Amino acid sequence: MGMINGTSAGNVVSTGSLTIPLMKKVGYSKRSAGAVEAAASTGGQIMPPIMGAGAFIMAEITGIPYTEIAIAAIIPAILYFASVYFMVDFEAAKTGMRGMREDELPKLKTMVKQCYLFVPIIILIVALFMGYSVIRAGTLATVSAAVVSWFSPNKMGIRKILEALEIASYMAIQIIVVCAAAGVIVGVISLTGVGARFSVLLLDVAEASQLLALIFAMFISILLGMGMPTTAAYAVAASVVAPGLVQLGIEPLTAHFFVFYFAVVSAITPPVALASYAAAGISGANAMETSVASFRIGIAAFIVPFMFFYNGALLMDAGWFDIARALITALFGVYMLSGGVLGWFARASAGVITRLLLIGAALLMIEGGLWTDLSGIALAVVAFLAQRQSKLRPAST
Repeated sequence: MGMINGTSAGNVVSTGSLTIPLMKKVGYSKRSAGAVEAAASTGGQIMPPIMGAGAFIMAEITGIPYTEIAIAAIIPAILYFASVYFMVDFEAAKTGMRGMREDELPKLKTMVKQCYLFVPIIILIVALFMGYSVIRAGTLATVSAAVVSWFSPNKMGIRKILEALEIASYMAIQIIVVCAAAGVIVGVISLTGVGARFSVLLLDVAEASQLLALIFAMFISILLGMGMPTTAAYAVAASVVAPGLVQLGIEPLTAHFFVFYFAVVSAITPPVALASYAAAGISGANAMETSVASFRIGIAAFIVPFMFFYNGALLMDAGWFDIARALITALFGVYMLSGGVLGWFARASAGVITRLLLIGAALLMIEGGLWTDLSGIALAVVAFLAQRQSKLRPAST
C-alpha cells in the first residue's frame, strides 16, 4: 500500500486504522504500534518496483531509465525492512508477547482463493518494466482493477467506477498541487542561485572531509523534507543537494538516491515527523515519543545511504559475487544494529558494552569491505561472548 499510495502520512492514515489496533491487541504499546506503522509506511516509498511517485521523478530528473532505478533500490529496501522486522521481533521477545492463537489467524486456503485481487498490481509492474509510459501502465491497471472486481463479492458497476474515478481525481489534485508548489520552490532556488551557492559550499566542506560533506548534505535533505510529502521533498532536495554531490564526483544515481532516502525518512525524523504524528493520532500515544520510536526502528535508513558511496554493490553496481556478499554481510550488520539499538541479543537483554560492540560491528559489516567485514565478525563474536558471560554471572553468584 505504501508503494502505491506514494505518501508516508497518507498511507499511515489509510492502513494504520487497521494495523495499529491489531498491534495493540497482541501486546504492543501505543507508542510502538504507531512507530512500526510509521516506519513501514515510510519504507513503502523506497520499496521497488513502484516506489511511490519519487522514482518516476528521479527518472525524469536524471534521465536514468526507471527499470535501472528500481533494480538499484532492491538491496537498500531489503536492508530497511529487515531492520524493521528485527526491531519488531526483538521487542516482542523482550516484552514476552504471546503468539496469536490458531483461531485468530487468517485461513491460508481462503487467502489463496483471493490472490487474483493482486492482478492489477502485477499488470502495473509488468507494464512499467516493459517500457510502457506511466499513464498507459496506470490506465491498464485501472481497467484491470474494475474487471477483477467482477469476480469478487464487491463488484464494481458504472456507479462504483465513477465514484472511484472521483476519489482518484481528488487524490490527483493533491499531488498536482504539491508538485506545482515544489516546482515553484525549485524555480526560485534556480533563479536566485541558492542551489549553485550550496554546491560551492559543499565543495568547500569536502576539501576538509568528504564524509563531513555527506553528513552536511544529509542534514540539509532532511531539513528540506520536513513537513513535506515525499514527492515534493525529493524534488526540492534534488535541486539543491544532488548537484553538489555530483560535483564531488559521486555518480548521479548514487547522489540522487542519497538525497531521495533522506527526503523520504524526514517523515519519521523528529522534531517534524508527519508520518509519526499521523500514527500517534491513531494509536493515542504521545506524538514526539512516537516519532523518536519510529526514528529508532528506521535507523538503518539513516546509515545505508552513506554506504552507497563506499560500496557500489549495494546499488547493484558490481559483479554478482560482490553483490551477494554485500547483501549477506549487510543483512548480518542490520541484525546486529537492531540488537544494539533495541538492547536485545542472544535471547537476553544486552548491557551497554554489548550494545556498543554490536553497533560497532554493524557499522563495519554494512560498509562492505573485506577487512571491515572480518573486523565486524570479530566484534560480533566478542559481543556474543560478553553477552554469554553476563547471562552466566547471576547463576554463578
